[in-house]
Amino acid sequence: MKKVISFDLDGTLVDAVYGEMVWNHGIPTEYARTHGMSFEEAKAFIRGEYLSVGDGNILWYEIRHWLTRFGLDVSAPELLERYSSHIALQPHAEEVLRELYKKYTLVIASNAARIFVEKELGQTGLTGFFTHVISATTDYGMVKKEEAFFHRLCREAAVAATDMVHVGDHPVFDHDVPAGLGIESYHIDGHEAGSAPAKTAAGPRRTITDLKELLEYL
Repeated sequence: MKKVISFDLDGTLVDAVYGEMVWNHGIPTEYARTHGMSFEEAKAFIRGEYLSVGDGNILWYEIRHWLTRFGLDVSAPELLERYSSHIALQPHAEEVLRELYKKYTLVIASNAARIFVEKELGQTGLTGFFTHVISATTDYGMVKKEEAFFHRLCREAAVAATDMVHVGDHPVFDHDVPAGLGIESYHIDGHEAGSAPAKTAAGPRRTITDLKELLEYL
């Protein structure tokens, strides 16, 4: 019997636009101003620097690392606040959480640094739905690509893997890795409607295109 539902945050419950604005607009804007170049030049350079690290590396998620690396005179809290008007829930997120909260223990399991997680949950008013709020990178010092993350998450939530559900927008980190451990996993991707499900070691990838679909399965 399923007892715990774990959710990714950015691109799953909260619109990914906020992260996009901070990482791919805010930081390039500061870099362009500091180093005397155009925004487009700065954006191209910074994007290349991000890609040289990749989203499998914990540094990808550490905003303070990047601000220091780029020599920018702006604090992380200041930058996050500057674009906070872009924080918005994904369609049906609150409605679905209210329904699932009646039957399950809900958990946040995000790769985003805790400073992002707390900002987004606080502004959207979702904090009260969750018994545990975990930033993989800040709290565990790892990325969700590691099976060890989900083993630890299960221990923290005091459930077996087979009693947990995980939902997120990264096909590997949020579906394939947890599914391989026996966690019932759902990849949310609004751009894959009608596409054939990918094959994984744990079987076909479960892909949904709207959070409301979860209510049909859980």
